[in-house]
Amino acid sequence: MALFSQTSQQGFQALLWKCHMFWPVSRCRQLFAASFSIPIREKINCFSFMTSSSTALPVDPKETDVLPTKKRSEIDCKEEGWDEKTKEIPEEKSHFSSSVGAAKKWSMSRVLPRHKFSNVQPPEKPLQAEEWNKLREDFQLPEMFEEVMLNNMIRCNSPIDVAKSLLTHVAKRNGDIAYNVLVKYLTLCVRQGQVSEIRDVYDIMKVRFKTLESGAYNLLIRGLSNSDQWRMALTLLEEAKKIMIPSRTCYESCIEAASRHQEMKLAFELYHEMLAKDLVPTLDILQSFFNFSRGMKGAELQKQLFDILFYLRENQIYPHKTFMWSIKLWFESIPGGNWRGNLTKIKDSGQCPVCKQQLEDSNLTEEEYSNLSERIIRDVIHGTDTFRKTSPKEFEAFQTFVENRLPFDIVIDGLNVSHIKSRKMQCENLFDAVNCLAKENARLLVLGRKHMLMNSSNWKREIMKEMQNKADFFFAENISEDDAFLLYATLQSGKHCRFVTRDFLRDHKACLPDSVTRHLFRKWQRGHQIVFFPSADGKGIRFLPAFCYDCVVQTTGDTWHIPYKDVFEEKYSYQVPRKWLCIQQKL
Repeated sequence: MALFSQTSQQGFQALLWKCHMFWPVSRCRQLFAASFSIPIREKINCFSFMTSSSTALPVDPKETDVLPTKKRSEIDCKEEGWDEKTKEIPEEKSHFSSSVGAAKKWSMSRVLPRHKFSNVQPPEKPLQAEEWNKLREDFQLPEMFEEVMLNNMIRCNSPIDVAKSLLTHVAKRNGDIAYNVLVKYLTLCVRQGQVSEIRDVYDIMKVRFKTLESGAYNLLIRGLSNSDQWRMALTLLEEAKKIMIPSRTCYESCIEAASRHQEMKLAFELYHEMLAKDLVPTLDILQSFFNFSRGMKGAELQKQLFDILFYLRENQIYPHKTFMWSIKLWFESIPGGNWRGNLTKIKDSGQCPVCKQQLEDSNLTEEEYSNLSERIIRDVIHGTDTFRKTSPKEFEAFQTFVENRLPFDIVIDGLNVSHIKSRKMQCENLFDAVNCLAKENARLLVLGRKHMLMNSSNWKREIMKEMQNKADFFFAENISEDDAFLLYATLQSGKHCRFVTRDFLRDHKACLPDSVTRHLFRKWQRGHQIVFFPSADGKGIRFLPAFCYDCVVQTTGDTWHIPYKDVFEEKYSYQVPRKWLCIQQKL
């Protein structure tokens, strides 16, 4: 009995003609059969899975998430039980049909509710066609059966032969395997390190589609880079570069493969190419350079690794403990380098207890402070953004208010501080902060909102009056953003003035026009932002004064000081580490 209609047979002839451009006829006829264990006689029909378009849709080609925040895809993968090696490709990114119209229709009407189908248990061994048909008929939504089943095979890490028997059944039944189904099968192959299967799926995709999308390249490159055929991953990276900006995942997979095989020059070439494309490296790949370079000689290699440390400095990145340990071990492994590392805590004076080196001062010079102040007032406060969040009239009133009361010692973001403990009234939180900061007769300015003056469950009038005896208050409109007010009052008060907020101030740094000014802003922020958090007993607020020394990676040539945190932090934090790695060269 014929498996396909005349139209399908004609489609196969067209596809077979296209195959001649890539392989001999024998390779075209054997490829699909070899991949899915179909007899050669049946293979001719099964190979003719024709689609209305031969181009896969590109999705998220750049993938430029800011380090170190995790990508949405990584979070999705953890929900699905993926391991670390296949976490870059979530299910959402493999939802493609073979034509633009079909893809749009599919994405609108066939979003898979994970919680509803996550309990579908894949079979433990390959099934025959009639067994797959029975399962499909019994399924609530038969048209979604293959995708749901493959999703659960990925979740359960099912044997590859089970997934292959499902695809064989689909190919025999439809004469076609949808793109998203192929990608899901590829995901399982990558997860299990099935290199020959990965290559065969790529060969099939290369015939069917003029180009692949980012998700498929991510999987193919990841799968091949972890094998002895890692150089093919480099070839695929070059192929991807012709049609898109390859993702961070693609680059980092190739970098790791080159490093693993001690080809550090190639690894660094790929790293610099990645940076040139504005792709932000993960801490994992930066750490891998130190791991794979351990014990290796070469001035150029040493310079490249020093440059990574300067990258951490310029971007105010604090390595986690395991990354720090990799840095320490690399230094100590440099042949003839005589480097030794010690973990320490820097004194309040800024002196390292190990090497007695004085760390860089967190204060800006008079010239730096003047330039930064002018830039912030011009580009941030009076820039295009500020008056969308407040009115010129209100800000002029604030300027007059500040100038008549200068200088202040501490400027407080009142609304921000008032939320520090959810179980207390907001006015009580702010009252605790004002009482604590006013103990040394510091001149305080509290930036508040007009709703604080309304007697309410969170804002008691008598407490507000008592606070106003200890600090100056400026109450802005409830819809106003007070960051510009905070920056202006702090800068106008002089270099000694500190500020209290848990805001990261990243948006304002981004408004600054050049990297030098942004670097000065970060340095000023590190030296002037007071950290606060609830006390251990939950009754008060603890404040940690800003350091007099700068908390960034720094070197004198024969010493390096690297601040680190115990664990990786997903989000940027204004809180600077208290722990340091001191590395010194014994001459």
